[in-house]
Parts: sequence; structure tokens; C-alpha cells
Amino acid sequence: MANIKHILGLAALTATAAALPALAQDAATAVEAAAEAAPIMDKGDTAWMMTATILVLFMTMPGLALFYGGLVRQKNMLSVLMQCTLITAMMMVIWVFWGYSFAFGGSSSPFWGGFGKLFLSGVTVDSTAATFTDGVVIPEYVFIAFQMTFAVITPALIVGAFAERMKFSAVLLFIAIWTTFCYFPVAHMVWDGAGLLFNLGALDFAGGTVVHINAGIAALVGAIMVGPRIGLGKENMAPHSMTLTMVGASMLWVGWFGFNAGSNLEANGFTGLPFINTFVATAAAILSWSAVEALTRGKASMLGAASGMVAGLVAITPACGQLGPIGAILLGLIVSPICYFFVATVKAKFGYDDALDVFGVHGIGGIVGALGTGLFGGSMFGGQGGEDYSTIGQTIIQAEAVLVTIVWCGVVSVIAYKIVDMIVGLRVDTDSERQGLDLTSHGESAYHS
Repeated sequence: MANIKHILGLAALTATAAALPALAQDAATAVEAAAEAAPIMDKGDTAWMMTATILVLFMTMPGLALFYGGLVRQKNMLSVLMQCTLITAMMMVIWVFWGYSFAFGGSSSPFWGGFGKLFLSGVTVDSTAATFTDGVVIPEYVFIAFQMTFAVITPALIVGAFAERMKFSAVLLFIAIWTTFCYFPVAHMVWDGAGLLFNLGALDFAGGTVVHINAGIAALVGAIMVGPRIGLGKENMAPHSMTLTMVGASMLWVGWFGFNAGSNLEANGFTGLPFINTFVATAAAILSWSAVEALTRGKASMLGAASGMVAGLVAITPACGQLGPIGAILLGLIVSPICYFFVATVKAKFGYDDALDVFGVHGIGGIVGALGTGLFGGSMFGGQGGEDYSTIGQTIIQAEAVLVTIVWCGVVSVIAYKIVDMIVGLRVDTDSERQGLDLTSHGESAYHS
């Protein structure tokens, strides 16, 4: 009996030993499958996105602040710096409190992200955000910070329209209301997987509708509702420092690489496309603006070159991930004459005082860029559109997205300005405007003689 048990035991051990290689292979296969299923976080992607985030912040602080500051009169320089600084600080806090949730809170609504991530609820050092590559992720905190810098610069762009005449308290209150009910919902509609325009098929790689059309329409409404500056057309309102304007515009161009190339959310081969497009579209727009000025005025100006620089950057923003470099150059060549027409002719004809041409450059440039994304996105111009790409079909979708953004932003902006006017009033008094907002609103000057 004992021998039988011994024999049976040896047989069992032999069978188990024979099965071990198969078991080991199954275990290895399971480990490999788990590894394949686990999202990949690359340190290079994370480092690039942190760098891109800082570059986008650099666009506002100090890029936009200096660009706008140089364009106003000397007595209002510091007021523009203060508006950009305080908007930056306020928007960072608002973004953490409710902005990120309203834009990317996980809601299935086509219009807003919901309350799911108020105060960054559920976000930890281990939580991740998806990229455009399946299975590749970045830290959610980094994604939050990157999108936060977009939420900072968009409302800061608007202040150029009513510069030199709007109350400081009114600026901040308007921005808080407008971003809550306009910027965050439009960002959700365009960039969130549940968003209305995202599911419509609209292409906006880095913010043509979300940032520039949004800001441009709010600026136009503001310029009309706040009213023109005292002495417009009678007093000299030329920029007080073209040097600072050029420095600020150049900082915007440098920071814009974070804006456009960073919007790929990864550091890979495709990132090179928006990267090179940000170079060449901008260069083409500078050349075309200067050429138009030389033909119409007899001289090309530094103000024109800086305006062309920004117009090119604005136009390529929605298109930078779709167009090839040739298409980007064509877009740059086209956008400047159109923006120049709105700045030099349309504004004068209709009499609105968009002080720093936010609508003429950002609003119109954003519209041109959004439509150009469809027009030049096919393979004929080196774009990413495949064999089934329909130029007409995509351009119609782009136009629908532009129209939705204009209507949404226009309605919200009118209501927001009205609310602010009822609470604190929109405009400083006549004496304060004549003396300058630096002293009357902040009690200090940008310069000391």
C-alpha cells in the first residue's frame, strides 16, 4: 500500500513538473498582456508638457502685458500691466476652483463639463490624462496646468479692446463672469470628447475658436458697450513704445510654440508639424502685412510687422495640426491682408473703438484660421487629410463651429457687460480717463522722470 502511494505521489510530482513550463508561459503571457493594457507615461512627454505650460504662461506674463503696454499711451502703461497680472492670478484660482471641472469635469453634456471635479476633486499625483495616442498618458496635474495657461491668456486678450477707459474692478468682475459662462463651456464643446463641436467634427488643434474668436467677439462687444476713448480722432493716441510692443510680440511668438506644439500633449514625430507651422505661417503673415502697408501707405511699419506676426500666429493656431508647411505659408499670406482691412477700414467705417485691435486681429484672424483649416487641410497642400477628406465638407463644419462660437460668445458677453455695468459701472469718470489710469486707478506710474 505504501508503495502504491509512493508511486502515485511520484506520478503527481512528475505531472506537476511537466506542467510547470506551460504554467510559466501562461503567467508570462498574462504579465505581458497586463503591461500592454497599462497606460504608458513617458518622462519625456511629461517634461515637454511642463515646458510647454511655462511657455504659454510666458505669452501672458510678460509677453502680452508688454505688447499691449507698448501700444497704449504712456499714462496707461501700468494699468495694462496690472490688468494682465491680476487676470493671470485670478484665473489660476478660478480654474482650480471650478474652471477645470466646467471644461473637463467628465460630464456627458455637450455644453459643459459638470461639477465632477470642483476644487480638483479626485485628482491625485497618480491620476492621468489621455493624449492623442491610445494608451499614452500624462499626469493630470500637468494637463490641468497646461489648460490653465490657456484660460489665463484668453480673457487677458480681451482687455486690449477697452484699454485706457474701463474700471479695474469692472475688468476683473467681467472676466470672472465671462470665463465661467463663455470660455469654459466653449472649451468643453471644442476639446472634450462629449463636446458639441468635438462631435460635430470641427478641427481646432490649439484654440482658434476657444481662444481667439472667443476673445475677439467679447472684445468687439466690449468696445461698443464701453464706448470710444475721449478724444478719439482728435488727440494723438499712437503707441508710446514700439520697442516694448516689438519685445512683447516676439515673446508671444516664442511662447506660442508651447501653445501650438504643446497642444499635441506628447513629444513625438507629430509634434514637429505644429512646431514648424508656427514658424512659417507667422513669417508669411509678417511679410504679407508689411507688403500691404508698403503698397497702401508707401511705408512698412514696425507696428504693422508686429500686427502681422500676431495675425499669423492666431491664424495657424487652429490649423497647426492639420496643415502642412505649404498650406501654413498660404494661410499666413492670406490672413494679414484680411486683418489689415478690418483694422484700417472696417473699424473706421463703423466707428467702434477697439483700442488695440483685438477683434480685427484675433477675432478675424481666428475666423480665417478656422476656415483655412478646412480649406488647406487636404493632401493637395501637404495637409493631414486622407483620401476620404472633403475640403468643402470640412470647411462647412468649420463654419458651423465659428458660428456657434460667435453666437454663444456674443450673447454671454452682452449679458456679462450689462451685469457688470449695473454692479460697479463699466467706465472710469472723464477726469480719471484724461489723467490716465496709472495714477487714478493704481496710484503709481510706469515711468519716473
